[in-house]
Amino acid sequence: MNKIYNKLVRDRIPEILKESKQIPNYIILSDEEYTAELDKKLKEETLEYLENKDVEELADVYEVLHAICEVRGITEEEIIEIRKKKTEERGAFQKKIMLKSVKKQI
Repeated sequence: MNKIYNKLVRDRIPEILKESKQIPNYIILSDEEYTAELDKKLKEETLEYLENKDVEELADVYEVLHAICEVRGITEEEIIEIRKKKTEERGAFQKKIMLKSVKKQI
């Protein structure tokens, strides 16, 4: 019985499947395909986190974000610096503010 996945998986998954007496069928993606699949994976992992709020899923989101940054040549330091700058300029999300509407002043 074959189970179809057609999705990006972590590097050790083929090895783990072989150890459990399963036969993985996989390919190695091109850089362009990999980048596109990372975007899909981010959506998948984010939806999984939103469904069950499991910290394991949040860790998966973080891992995918790390891979996206790496493939796009963005360092962790750059992301942290951009986050800090945006926090200084616009604030964070700590005050729990939900903007309902904006009325233009006359």
